[in-house]
Amino acid sequence: MKLRPHPNSGGVALVIVMIAIFVLSMLVAALAYSMKVETKLAMTANNEAALTWLGRSGVELARYAVAQQLSVTAEPYDSLNQKWAGGPGTLASENSPLAGLSMENFQVGDGRVTVKITDLERRININKADAALLQQALTLVGVNASDISAISDSILDWLDPNPNSNVHRPNGAKSDYYQSLDPPYEAKNAPMDDLSELLLIRGITQDIYWGSSSTNHAPAFFQKTDRFGRILDTPAYTIGLAEIFTPLSDGLININTASVNTLQAIPGIDANAAEQIVKLRSGPDGTDGTEDDIPFRNVGELVNAVNPRIVPQLARFCDVRSKTFQVQVDAELGMSRRTFYAVIGRAGPRDVQILSFYWK
Repeated sequence: MKLRPHPNSGGVALVIVMIAIFVLSMLVAALAYSMKVETKLAMTANNEAALTWLGRSGVELARYAVAQQLSVTAEPYDSLNQKWAGGPGTLASENSPLAGLSMENFQVGDGRVTVKITDLERRININKADAALLQQALTLVGVNASDISAISDSILDWLDPNPNSNVHRPNGAKSDYYQSLDPPYEAKNAPMDDLSELLLIRGITQDIYWGSSSTNHAPAFFQKTDRFGRILDTPAYTIGLAEIFTPLSDGLININTASVNTLQAIPGIDANAAEQIVKLRSGPDGTDGTEDDIPFRNVGELVNAVNPRIVPQLARFCDVRSKTFQVQVDAELGMSRRTFYAVIGRAGPRDVQILSFYWK
């Protein structure tokens, strides 16, 4: 008997071939994608060490900049118009190694770094603040007057190295209080390493820490709401403690770099005096960090901005030099990028130490 081919067999074969081609195409595409990913991972791995060295090179550039600033004898101060701070530099620095120094897109081998330096003396050192500074800062933030003493004493108790953890100031709190919380924890009884430790201290809320207008945190759980979820009785904190304090600095506030808010936290300086200080140092154009800045050469020159009678007492809190700097290094090598951070301390032109170096 003669067999006749099925009239649709050709069509079936074509479908099978197309399916096979599709499957093979998918496999080839998956293989190509996998190879691309593997190549990128290999490139990133190869660049890892190079990026780290770029980050360290950026920190060395920062060390060089802050060290060389001390060689400019005509400027016995640190200010926002100087090279280290990202300013244009001054006439006095034109004859120094700082002339022509750029902190942006600085070429290092096959890579580039952009370095941003921020002095920490523009803020108050929380570990060295006394009751007067703390209470002035809490008042500036907008804390209720009835709560200021309790929060101030609690901060000082947290920092107090007294080994007897249950001996606290009249309105403060020690480990016996914190052990009653859920979860319980001990008071630090030592200097703060990170400013966010303030959030562990009795009475300090997210809004007090960040400021009510900050977007760095979600609405606090302690805020009262009505049955419609609307927030009630919310105090307005125009600024937060995070804007005023730092756990690392020499302890004196640089009046040439401090913000209006930080200056107002100094006992004896009100809003008008703080604004006058910034106005005088920023020169005719009224903008900090420009060529026409007129920085204070010493604390005594504050007589032109505040009541002369309080200038002697301001020497307890103020200076015109900075000694501790936070460094941010944005490193770029080909398609790889990473941001590094460091803190450096300057004791002299030949003594600038790296206190920390890390990345996130």
